[in-house]
Amino acid sequence: MIRATRVLRRDTLTGGEIVDRVVLDHGDRHRRRVAMRGLGGLGFLLDLPESTVLDDGDALILEDGRLVWIEAAPERLLEIRAPSDHALKRLIWHIGNRHIPAEIGADAVWIAFDHVLAEMVRGLGGSAEAVERPFRPEGGAYSGGHAHGHDHPQGGHHHHHHAGN
Repeated sequence: MIRATRVLRRDTLTGGEIVDRVVLDHGDRHRRRVAMRGLGGLGFLLDLPESTVLDDGDALILEDGRLVWIEAAPERLLEIRAPSDHALKRLIWHIGNRHIPAEIGADAVWIAFDHVLAEMVRGLGGSAEAVERPFRPEGGAYSGGHAHGHDHPQGGHHHHHHAGN
């Protein structure tokens, strides 16, 4: 079975033969080693040096140089909003206190759908609406900040992480 041993980040993807794609939820986008099958039928072994978060638009580099495109699957989430910045910060504190993955945007927060947390948010004056979209939660304070297997262009290391819409 052919192996995928490196990740090419979307901001450095400039060419190459994309031969298949995989659609993965946020849990399946945090991997090191697992057998995968693309939507076009290509079977391969993801075999990275360390556990890595794969993002929407990244590509896996197969041993023969071909690429497999990564697509973030839509997931059922709660979109949480508040009437003011202060109220949103307060809601973020309560969510963080529960140690659940959260994606934090400029004016909203997304978490995995949970009707109990939706009621908590509403009880604290926020809104919580069910949405379907890719989930890109924050890595966390203890996530290592740099646990990924990919190459960097000569001259440094810089990432662009984008919150969802």
